Amino acid sequence: MEQQWKQSLYVYVDQVNKAKVEPKSSSQTVSVSVKDPRFLVEQGERSRRIAEWYTARGITPLRGETGVKTLRTVRQTPTEVVAEVTLHSALYYEKGGVNHREDRVELERLTFVRDGGGWEIAAIERTIPERNTVHRAEVELSGRLSKWGEALPAPLPSQPLLNRNILGEISGSREVRYNREEAVAYADRWWKDGNPEFETFEVDCTNYVSQCLFAGGAPINYTGKRETGWWYKGYQGKQEWWSYSWAVSDSLQRYLSVSRSSGLRAEVMERPEQLMLGDIIQYDWDGNGQYQHSTIVTAFDAGGMPLVNARTVSSRHRFWDYRDSYAWTDQTKYRFFHINDYL
Repeated sequence: MEQQWKQSLYVYVDQVNKAKVEPKSSSQTVSVSVKDPRFLVEQGERSRRIAEWYTARGITPLRGETGVKTLRTVRQTPTEVVAEVTLHSALYYEKGGVNHREDRVELERLTFVRDGGGWEIAAIERTIPERNTVHRAEVELSGRLSKWGEALPAPLPSQPLLNRNILGEISGSREVRYNREEAVAYADRWWKDGNPEFETFEVDCTNYVSQCLFAGGAPINYTGKRETGWWYKGYQGKQEWWSYSWAVSDSLQRYLSVSRSSGLRAEVMERPEQLMLGDIIQYDWDGNGQYQHSTIVTAFDAGGMPLVNARTVSSRHRFWDYRDSYAWTDQTKYRFFHINDYL
């Protein structure tokens, strides 16, 4: 039975892959294996938006590659299977005579039902973790929930960053150069799986961006208070310790917005094309002043527009405006931070 429903899964993945290259035909393509009416309506609207977005960016999709991994089978009976899968997709496209590639890993929960001698997909659930805000109280919770609201095991201890060497470095007033290349190299190294030396959050975007800034030489500003500074202390007394600005998107936005004479600081820019490698973009999906997502600039397309890396929905060299995200809305606002060259 497993082989039968998985065959339907592979057909679906192939259709999703083709839809990324030809979004105008995606609703007709995917409907071959999917019978979820809500999903099909949303897919039709989304495909039209993505096709317009490709045209506005001046890109020509060339080909896609999509792989699937079954994480677990949530429920399995002779007539129904509910499976949690990840889709790793790579999109190759051309712009201005230059070929580009972007990668993304997304999580879906699929419900397969037996239909005569075969299987079809009756429901597709997609989490939108980019819209989920890590609140301060959640940072301190020892009990954790998955994207689907299920209990998760306690995390393993991470390596503490505030060792004597680092504390010695940050106690002085020596100015350091922000190494943008090192920040980008770290971002490209850990965009998919996450560095095991750090805690990994279910909403991990800002934790990841902070790690990239730290890898680029941004000095820890340890205050001992979660509400102030920018720091990650590591595992201590059976609990991880970090500042809100390290792990919470809106807190990092407020931290970078404040003028200071030393340490991690940034300048707010008006346009994305003013950014450099290692700079930061933050996203307010609803336009209400609450920033929920953080990315780091890791490349530029042939038109000079930023491409970004992120975690939560793990992404590499993704176009900066995120109009292909399920979190994006017409009210989305952005915050562009240029990190100072010397910190």
